[in-house]
Amino acid sequence: MSMHRKTITLTEQQDDWVKGQIESGHFGNDSEYIRDLIRRDQQAKERLATLRQALAEGESSGKPEPLDISAIKAAGRKRMKAAD
Repeated sequence: MSMHRKTITLTEQQDDWVKGQIESGHFGNDSEYIRDLIRRDQQAKERLATLRQALAEGESSGKPEPLDISAIKAAGRKRMKAAD
């Protein structure tokens, strides 16, 4: 994978935070920290997209039906007995 050099500008407070993360041993250098932030952001966006897709599928799956809590509990008890 090729690497690309970027120049970024941080406030003094942000720079101190990054330095603190490195000094505490969480990261080896500024670049590792920034790459970690980008990976986390990418993962969060992927989780959000997955959630939105699931919501869309749920909304288009048809008319909602009320839950029968008694039936759910009975099915759970039956599964627990079968597992014994």
